[in-house]
Amino acid sequence: MAETNDWVVVNLNIRISNGALIKMVQNAKEIVGPDDKGRFRVDTADLLADLVSQFLDEYDFEAYVTDRRNYPPL
Repeated sequence: MAETNDWVVVNLNIRISNGALIKMVQNAKEIVGPDDKGRFRVDTADLLADLVSQFLDEYDFEAYVTDRRNYPPL
């Protein structure tokens, strides 16, 4: 786990499966529910960013990037 409170917001493109994206949207809709006009008020892009950030923190991305064996050929 990172020992610093310094965080940086990085905007990037990532690959995720269609199934993961569909499940995330379904879960978000179930959690927030529709408003009185039947619309779902949830920013799924922000939600995805939060979920990926939480995952990277929980599974210690800093340790992962420290290990050079995890890097693709450069």
